[in-house]
Amino acid sequence: MSNRRDFIKSLGLTTAFLGFGGQVAAETYPSALSLVFPFSAIRIRGRVTSAGKGIYQVAVSDGRSVVLTNSSGEFELITGTDREFVFISVPAGYQIKRQPNGSADFFQKIDKAKSEQSISFELSGVESSDENHHFLLLSDTQIQNDFEAEQLLTVAAPDVQQTIRELNDPNSFGIGCGDLVFDRLELFKEYNQSIQSYGIPFFQVIGNHDMDFGVRSDAWSNQTFKSHFGPNYYSWNRGEVHYVVLDDVFYLGTSSKYIGYLDEEQLAWLEQDLQNVEKGKTVVVALHIPTFTGAVNRYPDRDPLGGTVSNREHLYRLLEGYTAHLLSGHTHFNDNMTYGNVYEHCHGTVCGAWWSGPICYDGTPNGYAVYHAQGSELRWRYKGTGLAPEEQFRVYQKGYHPDFPEFMSINCWNYDPQWQINWYENGIKTGAPDQITAKDPWSIELHTGPDLPARRQWVEPQLNDHMFFFKPSNLDNLVVEVTDRFGNRYSKKV
Repeated sequence: MSNRRDFIKSLGLTTAFLGFGGQVAAETYPSALSLVFPFSAIRIRGRVTSAGKGIYQVAVSDGRSVVLTNSSGEFELITGTDREFVFISVPAGYQIKRQPNGSADFFQKIDKAKSEQSISFELSGVESSDENHHFLLLSDTQIQNDFEAEQLLTVAAPDVQQTIRELNDPNSFGIGCGDLVFDRLELFKEYNQSIQSYGIPFFQVIGNHDMDFGVRSDAWSNQTFKSHFGPNYYSWNRGEVHYVVLDDVFYLGTSSKYIGYLDEEQLAWLEQDLQNVEKGKTVVVALHIPTFTGAVNRYPDRDPLGGTVSNREHLYRLLEGYTAHLLSGHTHFNDNMTYGNVYEHCHGTVCGAWWSGPICYDGTPNGYAVYHAQGSELRWRYKGTGLAPEEQFRVYQKGYHPDFPEFMSINCWNYDPQWQINWYENGIKTGAPDQITAKDPWSIELHTGPDLPARRQWVEPQLNDHMFFFKPSNLDNLVVEVTDRFGNRYSKKV
């Protein structure tokens, strides 16, 4: 370790390269590259074992090449000095290890000073079948100061802990879907405290606020993130489901500008990774920036480059033949969309509207998603922080929405076209409300204008596609009932 530190110091890099925040000085790049290049090959041999016995056909990768273990669990990988990690795609039926910081442990660092080295992985079998399992998707915890770190640790984290206790699933895990912090990379320490408290392994996704800014290109923007969490793209397996994390935040090398984009290195790696996944299986891909959202249609004059993935069609092609779910955050609103075999879930956020109140700016409660895999079938629900699991929609009285004063309104934040919404008067089904692209009226109250909300004055209410409007003829015994795509019914007496 001391030699490694001396080597980094000799490059003239700041502590950001070691994972303690800060920036990488632009003038250090020529000397840094002269020490790394010309490229040198490294041969890595190893085994993947459980209880001393080799595990067959485990995918092992350096992020460029993917090889499989033989019947004895042995592998050989030709990598190079431009690679940082060797990692495995943890196979189904084996436990996911945890690092001391609470995140998943599935990788080892490459010693760039050795042209021949040995790296092995020891796994343990699961105590009960992982064919049925749960996972939590937490996006945009996005802490920027002590107050927000305290909100994460004392408000959001206890809610997550309670959900994990209620699931009582030894095969559960979590995904931190990017923007773990808000440009203050030293707060990864507090973020890690929250992850440690959950007691289950968490896989981390890099977000645009988790990057090293001020560096000269995207290639250098993830060094602090990697120092905490390891590779920025990888895969694993649980039961019948194959999981993938990708880095779709491409830093433009100036200020804090970025676009949603998947570089060729990742696409080429994913193409290899999926060659080991049988067609017809369910593949879940977690990335920070959604590949597409309804905001493109809601706000046609906005530039979509920072809010969607520009080369998404190439990702969709790689996912052809699979039942694919794309999981993202980034937008601080909730959107569900389908295109062919791909279901895109853009989630509401743990921090809501940047820790400025109880809701995101589309009215979705601060919170996270809970997924249940039953074989190859995936089910999900949204869990609002501090709310009962049954809280899946909100009803507003007539006159509260300033744009529709004659109507009652409903915000059903996790809605997709497979859901059904109806209202009943005196026990009689009266009708289905009209779906209208609109703003949430509570968000209008909390977020409109240059002075609101006080903590984040730049937050404004946003249009969404999960608002519904209706005019009941009788307010006595008025009930709104919502049925999700899985047949779960939720009702409110208004």
